Amino acid sequence: MDNKSLAELLFPDVRESREDIEKRYPARDLPDGACVTRIGPSPTGFVHLGNLYNAIIAERIAHRSGGVFYLRIEDTDNKREVEGAVETLINAMDYFGVKFDEGAASTGNNGAYGPYRQRQRKDIYHVFAKWLVEQGKAYPCFLTEDELNDIRDRQTANKENPGIYGKYAEANRSLTLEQVKENIESGKSWVLRFKGEETGEYISVEDAVRGKLEMPRNNMDFVLLKSDGIPTYHFAHVVDDHLMHSTHVIRGEEWLSSLPMHVELFNTLGWRLPVYCHTATLMKIDEENGGKRKLSKRKDPELALSYYQQEGISRDVVWEFLLTLLNSNYEEWRLANPAVSYLEFPFSFEKMSVSGALVDLEKLRDISKEVICAMAPEKVYDEWLDWCREYSTDFADLLSKYKDRTIAALNVGKGGGTNSFVHKPRKDIENWKQACVFMSFYYDETFKIYDEMPAECADSVTDFFKKYLETYDHSDDSSAWFDKVKSITEQLGFAVKPKDFKKDPDQFKGSIVHITNMLRIALTGHANAPDIWEVSHVLGEDIVRNRLERWVNK
Repeated sequence: MDNKSLAELLFPDVRESREDIEKRYPARDLPDGACVTRIGPSPTGFVHLGNLYNAIIAERIAHRSGGVFYLRIEDTDNKREVEGAVETLINAMDYFGVKFDEGAASTGNNGAYGPYRQRQRKDIYHVFAKWLVEQGKAYPCFLTEDELNDIRDRQTANKENPGIYGKYAEANRSLTLEQVKENIESGKSWVLRFKGEETGEYISVEDAVRGKLEMPRNNMDFVLLKSDGIPTYHFAHVVDDHLMHSTHVIRGEEWLSSLPMHVELFNTLGWRLPVYCHTATLMKIDEENGGKRKLSKRKDPELALSYYQQEGISRDVVWEFLLTLLNSNYEEWRLANPAVSYLEFPFSFEKMSVSGALVDLEKLRDISKEVICAMAPEKVYDEWLDWCREYSTDFADLLSKYKDRTIAALNVGKGGGTNSFVHKPRKDIENWKQACVFMSFYYDETFKIYDEMPAECADSVTDFFKKYLETYDHSDDSSAWFDKVKSITEQLGFAVKPKDFKKDPDQFKGSIVHITNMLRIALTGHANAPDIWEVSHVLGEDIVRNRLERWVNK
C-alpha cells in the first residue's frame, strides 16, 4: 500500500502539516511546576456532581501551582448534544464558584489555545489523522452496522474480547488503494481506525491517584474518526491535551479500560504523556440492601448539580462536602483551621481514595448547618437573597424590604439571649430553601401558627398573655425580662424550676417550659424556636404586642 497516496485520497483538502499546527499552539509561559488542567464535559444538558467533583480537583491542582485551568467542550457526539447545554454547564460552574482561566464561554472562546469546542477543531484532527495514515498507523474501515453486529455476536459466542482487531480487522486492513478508491466512489461510508498491534506486551503508567498501573498494550483497531469526519473521544482528547499543553488529565475511573488506547496514541504521535488521574466513582448506600452502589441519574436526584441549586445549598457547603470526599485529611485540617478558607487547604493526590466516594446527604446537611452557622449574617443574607431572586421571588421581595430585620434575625442564637451561648450557637439553617420556611415567622406576610399550645396551659393561655402584656417593657434586658416571666409562671401555679414539676407534678399545672413554649408559639408559630427575648427584639415592640394580643382577645 502506498500510504501517502492513501492519505491524499482520504484527506484531499488537508494542506497543513502537523508542524504547522504545532506552531499555532506554542508552549505555555508558566512557572516551573505549574500545572495545566481542564474539564471536558459533553453538552448533554445534564450537569452532574461528578463534573463538579473533577472540576474541583483540576481547579485546585492548577491554581495552587500557579498554573491554568480551562474548560473544553467535548461535543463529538452530536446525537447527545442538547441546545443550551454549554450555557447550563457554564452557569452551574459559576454558581458553585469554579473559575476558569480560559476556554469555552457562553459568547464563544476565551483564550489563545482554542477553539475550545471539539467540533470546531475538525480540521486540526484531520491533519494528524492524515499523518497517521501516511505513517501506516491508520486505515479506512468500511464495515457496515450489520457486519459489526455479526462480529460482535461471533465474539460473544466464542467468548472473545469484543472489538475490531486481528482477524476481524484483516479484510479492511488489506484493502488495496484501488479497492479503497472504488468503495469511496461507490458511496460507501467509512471510519478511520488506528492500526493496533498484537505484541503480548504490557504497559506501565503512573497514575497520580492509583499509583503504578500495569495493563496489556492496546491491540485494538479503535476508531479515530467517525463517518462524519468528527473524532472519537480517544483521538480528540489526545490531540487537544497535547496542543493545549495539559499536564494532568483528571477523569473518572470508568476511563481506565481506555488508557492503553490513549497511551498508544501519545507514543505513536511522539508526544509526552500527561499525568493521568483516575478518580473514584461517586457512590451511595442503597436503601434496599444497605450496600454501596453507584449514583444513578434515574434514581438519585442528588447526582444532578441542579438539585443543589434548587435546594439552595450554599456553594461553600458543596465545596466543603466534596473536599471531605476528595482528601482523607480534610476534616482533620478543618478542625485545626476553623476560620480559614477551604481554598487554603493543601489539596493533594496522595490523600485521594481509590475506592468509591460515598455521597451521604445526612453528612451534607450536618456540614451545611456548620458552615452557614459560621458565616457572617451579612454573607448569609447576600447568598440567601441571590438564591431567592431566582427560585423564590416573593421571599426575595421580603428580604429586600426588611434587610435590617433579616440580618438581625440571622444573628439570633449566636450569643446574648437566655438560652444561647457564644460557644454553642444555634444551627437552624441548612439551605436557602429551608431558610425560607424556618425564618418565615420574622415577617407578618408569611407568619403562621403551626404548633398547638401545650395541653398543660389550656386554662391559662388568656391569663398568661394578659399578665405578660401588662408587665412587658421592650427595653428590659434579658435578665429583667426573664424575672418577669418567672414571676407570672409562679402566679399561675406553674413550677419555675422544671425539676420541681418533674419531681412532684401533682403540685403544679406544668412548668416554666410550658409557659415559654406558649410564648414561642405565639411569636414564632413553633414550640421549637430561637431565644424569645432575642426574637422579640428583632420583631420590634409593635409586632410582639400585636401577635400576643390575638391570644388575649380570643
